[in-house]
Amino acid sequence: MMRRLKYMAWPLLAVFLLSGCFLTKVITTPMRIGGAIISTVPVVGNVVDKVIDTAADAVDKVPL
Repeated sequence: MMRRLKYMAWPLLAVFLLSGCFLTKVITTPMRIGGAIISTVPVVGNVVDKVIDTAADAVDKVPL
């Protein structure tokens, strides 16, 4: 019984990890972190952060 449950758990875990929401978060999280780091640069940092955040929001809306 436990062996069968273990074999069923791997495909379910793979489906969860390969879902669209997870994939877009894998892409957008480094973008948002990079934008936050860049925002510390005087004058242009906040502008660049807003552009990166807008791009990350667009990636989040991609239907996968």
